[in-house]
Amino acid sequence: MIITLTLNPAVDKTIEINDFKVNSVNRVSSNRLDCGGKGINVSKVLRVLEAESKAIGILAGESGQYIKGQLDNLKIENDFVFVEGETRTNIKIVDRTKNTNTDVNEKGPDVSRQDLDEVKHKILNTLKEKSVLVLSGSVPSNVNSDVYKDLILKAKEKGVKTLLDADGELLKQGIEAGPYLVKPNIHELERLFNKKITSVDEAIETAKKIFDHGVEIIVISLGAEGSIILTKEKTVIVEGLKVDVISTVGAGDAMVAALALSVHKEYSLEKAIVLATAASAASVMTSGTVPGELHIIKELEEKVRFRYV
Repeated sequence: MIITLTLNPAVDKTIEINDFKVNSVNRVSSNRLDCGGKGINVSKVLRVLEAESKAIGILAGESGQYIKGQLDNLKIENDFVFVEGETRTNIKIVDRTKNTNTDVNEKGPDVSRQDLDEVKHKILNTLKEKSVLVLSGSVPSNVNSDVYKDLILKAKEKGVKTLLDADGELLKQGIEAGPYLVKPNIHELERLFNKKITSVDEAIETAKKIFDHGVEIIVISLGAEGSIILTKEKTVIVEGLKVDVISTVGAGDAMVAALALSVHKEYSLEKAIVLATAASAASVMTSGTVPGELHIIKELEEKVRFRYV
């Protein structure tokens, strides 16, 4: 079983505005609502990949009920703790004229120590030796930045492999616990080491320092330029796929979903690279956080190109 954790979920409202202008009245050409949050997005992609997952986390209010209803409709197993307040709404402004994506993210509700402990209890009771735990995204503002670190350490005690996709202190402290796989994008890697990275070679040498903490696989996403995959034995440069981009929201989550499935199924590194690249590219071809369709992912797998360095 693959377990996804979403401590700060959201209703994602995607609105399309042609030629979006600041300080002006803008007309919406289309809009849609999706249940979101990085862990939830991972579970949605896993469903497309015909893999089972269980989504765990925190929800609140009517927005939270909407998200749970959507997950139930998608037949994604879920077990959320409901807290006081209202789950946030994140607005994604897509401008096809200027080819831009702008995010306006609300602050989620605060979470009590008791509620957080209940979530941790649900996770640890669900994890089995062959489970894979995905820890991704932001957390409520009053939650300590060592929350992922704590869960990684406890999961490792159960023989569970963990995947970490976070930013800032969540990423830094999470890495200290030695997750199995980490997936920073290039900007998160820069923030992690507090330096500007100007080349692929520099990114590789910088990222290798993460291995010192016991991490087994490092995946650096480069957006449209592709990705860099590192193990202690291999370094792989993956070319970006050229596709028609509708929305880049959720592309990283699609990659994490494919990686989680690959870890769970013990795929070869090469098979994992192909699936993750194709799933990520397929996701940008859809609106909002809708996962790419399985047949599109399979078609794109044939086009993935990578090389060892």
